[in-house]
Amino acid sequence: MESVARQAAKSVIDLLFPPLCISCRAPVSEPGAFCSKCWQSIRFLDGAMCECCGLPFELDPGPQSLCAACLANPPNFDKARAVMRYDEHSRGPILALKHADRLDLIPGFARWLQRGGQSLLADTEIILPVPLHARRLWARRYNQSAELARLLGRMAGKPANFDALRRARHTPSQGAMPSAGARRRNMRGAFQVPDGHKSAIAGRNILLIDDVLTTGATVDACARTLKRAGAAKVFVLALARVVRPLAGDII
Repeated sequence: MESVARQAAKSVIDLLFPPLCISCRAPVSEPGAFCSKCWQSIRFLDGAMCECCGLPFELDPGPQSLCAACLANPPNFDKARAVMRYDEHSRGPILALKHADRLDLIPGFARWLQRGGQSLLADTEIILPVPLHARRLWARRYNQSAELARLLGRMAGKPANFDALRRARHTPSQGAMPSAGARRRNMRGAFQVPDGHKSAIAGRNILLIDDVLTTGATVDACARTLKRAGAAKVFVLALARVVRPLAGDII
């Protein structure tokens, strides 16, 4: 009876507020979805890729292959994956979530993260979001990575912890950094595991949630901090990633 009432309520809501494509705003069958045209334009990352950082390969070099960057400069995280490429087709909805209060996008994005991160979630014990500094959180009012982590944890049956990793200092925006090296320097000492939360991290497999991976400097700094606090493994799962291989960079 409850499910019938819930379905009836959903029908009324859909009638009053019909679900729209999260990119072009065309009508769709359910909230948080792309229309068929926009869906076809999204470049999902599900082919051959670096076993460590998830950089897509143009040609399949075989299983367990690593990209040149991970071979030359192994990152602190154990494995990173992203759902799709960050490009002109995916950028709009992701920026809307990040800067335009579009929290209605969280359920759809969380489903994508669960689907794209199944292999990581299987070995995950705790989910953590990449934290914002208190000053930036106050200005933005919410942390999109924390909201994604919260719902993903519920869906996957994994505990999410929002206090075990924090920003120890306010840093300039990574987008303002001129190079990958500058991004890494910007992140030095930026994160901290508070003493009261180290026992929750020690010996555990951690899944870090972020919205976009660009050079990977932020999640790598998070992983370094978590490993120093005793984490067994640190995985990274993001909605999207910039695919721009540069020699010597952590992607």
